[in-house]
Amino acid sequence: METTTIRSVARTAPPLRPYARAPRRRHTLTDARFALLLMVPAAVFLLVFVLVPLGKFIADSFFEISPFAGGERTFVGFDNYVRAFASESFQNASIRTIAYTAIVVFCEFSFGLAVALLFAALGQRSSVFRTLFMYPLMIAPVVAGLLWRFLLIDNFGIVNELLVRLGVLSSSGQIPWLSDPDIALFAVAIPDIWLTTSFITLVLFAGLQNIPGDVIEAARLDGARYPRMLVSVILPLLRPVIAVALIVRGIDAARAFDIILIQTDGGPQESTTTLSLLVYRTMTRFGDPGLASAMGTVYLIAMLAVAIVAILTIWRPGSTAR
Repeated sequence: METTTIRSVARTAPPLRPYARAPRRRHTLTDARFALLLMVPAAVFLLVFVLVPLGKFIADSFFEISPFAGGERTFVGFDNYVRAFASESFQNASIRTIAYTAIVVFCEFSFGLAVALLFAALGQRSSVFRTLFMYPLMIAPVVAGLLWRFLLIDNFGIVNELLVRLGVLSSSGQIPWLSDPDIALFAVAIPDIWLTTSFITLVLFAGLQNIPGDVIEAARLDGARYPRMLVSVILPLLRPVIAVALIVRGIDAARAFDIILIQTDGGPQESTTTLSLLVYRTMTRFGDPGLASAMGTVYLIAMLAVAIVAILTIWRPGSTAR
């Protein structure tokens, strides 16, 4: 009986497949792989249009290059850097760039913080004013430079004419905004301040919206007045936002080119010639690509150093605001 049962089971059992293949694994698209695929076009774009030209630009700083197409290239090592640092024009342009950046960033941050605090205090009632305040961001720097050139031009500028009618000035040519070397640098900074203060306001206002309300309420219950609350609570909590705003605007202001070129073309007496204009002139007008590349490389390294210092001192990664 037992033998018969074993035989019947053996007959009904399916035949064994000695060489059965294991099922293939399907590669699932994880979030990390999907993110990498999305970054590939941007990475290729940066490689082709940013990193490769930047590498060539830095490499050219070690050569003496003929300004004519197909001319000779002679390796000179760090000679272009020595010439750049020894150049009085480079030294003066560096000082002007620092002064211009300091003026622009300080005024924009001061005005932007004040307006952002005002918008935050008004709440939803400031929505229309916020929209109007952002309009200058839509204007091209070239257009802004042309506009303020006509506003500040000597003798018949609108600004001087308004000041005359208000009784502040006795004649429309009393303040030569763009022709006086002592005030020309500040005058060309006015369009930049007017143009991008709204950017600082937008960034700081967004940061103010993320400050926990219970922290502000606790400071009020402790009897802290608004100036004390601003210095001890609001600004420390805005430290990362302030760092981003200052770094972005500082680098952008330090490389200002078109807005100054349209107004004064670096004059009068080179009083508004910044490093961007000097590199441009050295490359095109003076026909020295090697020296221009060396100046630009020093310019780039200086901006990177300033950005790193700003991150470490203002943002303080890894630390918490107290």
